[in-house]
Amino acid sequence: MPVNLTAPDPASLHPVPGVRLGVTMAGIRKADRRDLSVIALDEGASVAGVFTKNRFCAAPVQVCREHLAGQTEGAGIRAILVNTGNANAGTGEDGLARARQSCTALAELMGLQPSQILPFSTGVIMEVLPVDRIIAGLPKAIAALRDDAWGEAALGIMTTDTLPKAASRQIQIQGQTVTITGISKGAGMIRPNMATMLGYVATDAHINPGLLQTLVTEAADASFNRITIDGDTSTNDSFVLIATHKAQHERIESLHSAEGQALREAVIAVSQQLAQAIVRDGEGATKFISVVVEGGRDEAECKLAAYAIAHSPLVKTAFFASDPNLGRILAAVGYAGIADLDQTLIDLHLDDVHVVRAGGRHPDYREEDGQRVMKQSEITVRVSLHRGAAHTTVWTCDLSHDYVTINADYRS
Repeated sequence: MPVNLTAPDPASLHPVPGVRLGVTMAGIRKADRRDLSVIALDEGASVAGVFTKNRFCAAPVQVCREHLAGQTEGAGIRAILVNTGNANAGTGEDGLARARQSCTALAELMGLQPSQILPFSTGVIMEVLPVDRIIAGLPKAIAALRDDAWGEAALGIMTTDTLPKAASRQIQIQGQTVTITGISKGAGMIRPNMATMLGYVATDAHINPGLLQTLVTEAADASFNRITIDGDTSTNDSFVLIATHKAQHERIESLHSAEGQALREAVIAVSQQLAQAIVRDGEGATKFISVVVEGGRDEAECKLAAYAIAHSPLVKTAFFASDPNLGRILAAVGYAGIADLDQTLIDLHLDDVHVVRAGGRHPDYREEDGQRVMKQSEITVRVSLHRGAAHTTVWTCDLSHDYVTINADYRS
């Protein structure tokens, strides 16, 4: 069961002017399942993205990078194509050819160039992409295009997710309403450097297109690159930010301006909500855990410690069992890679419970207090290094029996 996560109310997902979405069932892997989505963008939209750092990246990731790099004025990205059930990864030159074939087919139907299509795939690795089924399903997906279909699109990109993931908010810029709406998918094979996740966030903000890559990178670093479920980095991770420029305010020329900061904060907030939903729906998860590391000399060493805790199978299984075997957290901090770490300075809290002071067990700590916190569905682990003023937060979940079952049976 997801941890304090419910399906989004479709009525709460604000349409973004200039964006339409269509979903259909193409039978890519299983019958009677939404598995093919098209996101159509009005002419003049700008698109930027960040992708997996896995060197064994999937064919659609390679094609997306090519098409984004080749954007020119008047020939920008006009559509996004997403299939589930098949990752088109580990498929060599044939996989690249099939990804390009799907772009060509959609481009012909929409009167575009293939380079104006971004293809995305998610699902099983090392299986041939059934591009014939994708092509056959495209007319139905196009016919279904609507500006209020964000909820359906969130369903259409799911794989092992148990719930769709979507978020939306509106802000005021120069007296004009600006919308930010997004969807994501992911539940396992989640690790920073993206995750086995797809994320799409769109806004009608009128922003200098040259700022979009910086904004999507900052949003990813504050959200999708701060989550981990099982420490695996997927072959297909992708996060895309779309700006349609339809809002009637003056163009934002700097992310440091008041307007730029307002947009940045809203995009990050939506991205964080989507990223945290992935952790809450982690395969087999029963607990949502925030790992806060503070007092570092810089953020980099705080991240080392935070990810060491969040990735540790011993820590994660202890949380699943509500077993306050908290020496495992200290051990993870110790092997995180901070060469000159002084263990005699470290403090550790579980929520309000002070567990470790100055590197040793706090004299007032009682194991029943630790167990009380660990039985909660939401827990904060806070480690103080007492080396400086830097801090960071990472979100993760526990590791349960069901995680093994889900992944053992994934291809069944």
